[in-house]
Amino acid sequence: MRLATLLTTAFLALSTSIAEAQNFSPVIMVDNKAITGFELDQRIKLLELFRTPGDLNEVAREQLIDDRLKQIAFDRIGLSITDEALATEVDAFAARANLTSDQFRTVLGQNGVSFETLEEFVRVGVSWRDFVRSRFDSQVNVTEADIDRAIGQAGRGADGIEVLLSEIIIPAPPPQAAQATARARQIAQTTSQAVFSDAARQFSALPSRNNGGRLGWLPITNYPPQLQGLILGLAPGEVTAPIQIPNGVALFQMRGLREVAKPLPAPASIEYATFFLPGAGTSAGLAAAQQLEANVDTCDDLYGAARGLPTDVLARETRAPSEIPQDIAIELARLDRGEVSYNVTRGDNVVFLMLCERSLSDTAAGADRDAVRNRLRSQQLSGFADALLEDLRASATIRQ
Repeated sequence: MRLATLLTTAFLALSTSIAEAQNFSPVIMVDNKAITGFELDQRIKLLELFRTPGDLNEVAREQLIDDRLKQIAFDRIGLSITDEALATEVDAFAARANLTSDQFRTVLGQNGVSFETLEEFVRVGVSWRDFVRSRFDSQVNVTEADIDRAIGQAGRGADGIEVLLSEIIIPAPPPQAAQATARARQIAQTTSQAVFSDAARQFSALPSRNNGGRLGWLPITNYPPQLQGLILGLAPGEVTAPIQIPNGVALFQMRGLREVAKPLPAPASIEYATFFLPGAGTSAGLAAAQQLEANVDTCDDLYGAARGLPTDVLARETRAPSEIPQDIAIELARLDRGEVSYNVTRGDNVVFLMLCERSLSDTAAGADRDAVRNRLRSQQLSGFADALLEDLRASATIRQ
């Protein structure tokens, strides 16, 4: 009996060692730089945490290959950043999610991601930004004529696009996430508006469920930039693949698309307020949100409602559309100034969301020439960076 126990223990230890060795074995080689199974697994988990759409295994592989190619370029010139600079960049990265680094570390750990994985992700991104600027900044040339041309093109009133969508958001707190995702995948197979509407009435957490999930015509620019291409790729009746958002899964069905002669300009930034109310998912929480809605008309009114409460109850911020959390951005898409939503939750809190203002693009707001210049410089630098990465990829030996 003792011998059997020892053999079993030894076998388990050996199996664990083999599994760990396989996990840290190379799965991709970029020249002489290895990408291990562990790194691939970690990147996939990080992308899941970031709610990245698409085939995450493929996205993770491509990102890690690009990271190795960038590292090759860094090594050639001895580029690196200090630990202090990296810590500052990580703090800034966490702050964009309204978290401290320690809070972000906790969230990462809860999702099986090591803090070192995030640090490496940030380190490569920051180093690449600095590398591109140092190498190509002197080649960037934005003239006054370029600025005039950009402003003129933005102001000519070219046709814009409006979309007619139906929506579903299925609640997916962690215990129900797998079930909600499976249900969303099933709904995503339909091309029937009637079937989608029935599913919205049955499963959606949004008020639009009472109308079968149907929305009115909205400019495509109201939606988060990362969703616009996905939506515009739909044929009438088609449904997006499930879109993971915090505590939920979103689906959109295309019902119609049209061009408008004088479109609303794309917002350069969006100002919005969030007011945290206890009681997510309860009748008391819903009643509190409805009461607050009855008492406020503008974002300024929320300050009075927050008087005497902890300072973190109310937040008011202005962000570029691409920087807004996706679940918040989806809600803002259907709101006008002063309108509210309370469909989003954070932990045990209802997020009472109010749109304060959409700040329009350069032409609509009276063009800021410095802002246009900076945007054109960024576009040129991005073009140089893309071309350089393609050259690095073409000259590297990549084995998968």
